[in-house]
This record gives sequence, C-alpha cells and structure tokens, in this order.
Amino acid sequence: MDKVLLDQAEGLRRMLAGVQPRIFTFLSATSEQEKNTMLVNLGASLSRSGKSVMLLDAGMGSGGVADYLGVMPDTTLEQVARGGSALQSAVTQVPQGFAFSVLATTNSRQPVVRHPRVTQRIDATVDMLARKYDALIVGAMLDKNDFLPLPVLSDGAVIVQVSDTAESIKSAYTMIKRLNSALGRRPCSVLVTGSTEARAKVVFENMEKAASRYLAVPLTSIGCIPDDDHVARATRLGRPVIDAFPHAGASLAFRRIADSFIGKVAATSGSLAMATGTHSFMV
Repeated sequence: MDKVLLDQAEGLRRMLAGVQPRIFTFLSATSEQEKNTMLVNLGASLSRSGKSVMLLDAGMGSGGVADYLGVMPDTTLEQVARGGSALQSAVTQVPQGFAFSVLATTNSRQPVVRHPRVTQRIDATVDMLARKYDALIVGAMLDKNDFLPLPVLSDGAVIVQVSDTAESIKSAYTMIKRLNSALGRRPCSVLVTGSTEARAKVVFENMEKAASRYLAVPLTSIGCIPDDDHVARATRLGRPVIDAFPHAGASLAFRRIADSFIGKVAATSGSLAMATGTHSFMV
C-alpha cells in the first residue's frame, strides 16, 4: 500500500512537470452529462478549497457546460479577441462559486478556421486568465484534425476522463492516440468517474500498459470519482454535491482531488507545486 501511495504522489507531481501550471484541459470519453457534472463539481470543489477558479467551455458542439449550467455569458472569448467586446462581458460568476466563460458558439466539430492573429489574441486572453486565476479548468474536445481548440491548451496539463465501460475505455485510448499523433509524444493524465476504487485501478493500469507498449506515452492517474446517487440528487437541486451532501462519498472524493490537484501556487515563480502528502488511489 505504501508503494501505491508513493507512486500516486509521484504521479501527481509528474503530471505538472514542465507544463503551463494553471491550465487543465479535460477531454471526456463519457456522456455529456457525466462530463459536465464532473467539471462543475470539480470547479466548485476547487473554489471551496479557497482557490480562484475559472471554468472555460471550449467544446465545439451543443450540450456543453453552458447548457448544463443554464448560463451563457453576454459574449464569447472569440468575440473579445476579434475586438468586438470587453473581456469582462465574457466572464460570468456562477452560483457554484467559480467564474465561467465560453470560447465560441458553434454546433460543429469541424476544425475552426480563424485568422492567425485572432488565434494569437485568444491564446493571449486565455493565458492572461490562467495567470489571473489559481486554476483554469477547460472542457474541450479534439477537432477532426486531432488538435485541441487552442494552441495554448497544448502547453498545459491534459486529463482524459473515462468510465468503466469497454466503449469509454476504447474511446479514451483513441483520444490519447489522436492527441499524440497531432502534438507528438506527450504525457496525459487519467480520471476515472462513476467507478469503484478497485475497478478504477484496473481501468487505469490496463490503459497505462497499452499506452506504454503501443504509443510509448506515459500516463498518470489522478484517481477516481465514485458512482454516487447523491451527485444526481444535488444536480436536480442545482447545487454542487459538496454543498448539498458534504459527507457523501463523491463529496469526499471531489474534496480530496481538489486538495491534491491544485496544490500550492508558488508566489515567486507562478509555478504550481503539488501537495506533498500521500493519498489513496481515490483522490
């Protein structure tokens, strides 16, 4: 057990080694509902831990976080970059305790064609937001050319959300393969949701072996969020599970992942240092 704890602590440190410290981009191999639920509850948990958090919906289709929250900022970050709006009009503070913004409005997974200057301005805006907030959580998907929505996201941490089903595991592995074919070999992290701790460990170990053998890509586990009816009940109440049911299993898991995920921001260098304490597999 001690080896498992030490391995995970080291894995969490490796996840952020040499990357943009405050940008965490999530790719999901789960349903839209499960993805949005995880992002919102993670954002709320990080906020409750005393960190300033922004959640950016960078998806390229309907059914994203904006629909889940029932909130749409007055403008998008793309509109800001094109010079049509002020940045503050693209940022909304939501009741869950974090800031929220939308990259663009589109209903297609086709590659977004932007003038290079527009892309540079969006990148600069996102980078500025990443420096303003302790954590910038991004919900995204790969386009048809296997790229992330913005170049700046490639400099941050990429976490793949997966559930304990054959279809989800296959989809998650394919995402990792596509990402590495577009960006070159780079590490990814894995978050298992809706699973027991034991099954999550099996899912991750199988993915890790396949990625190492066939892609030569290192994977890091950041734990799992259990299947918990309290999450759905809290969603119906319009509240994060950690607020509605603070002692539920999912609440404890989100709280632990928040404590270890963000760590402590180094004031002098702006880098992110992971908490050094050890945790179980379910962080």
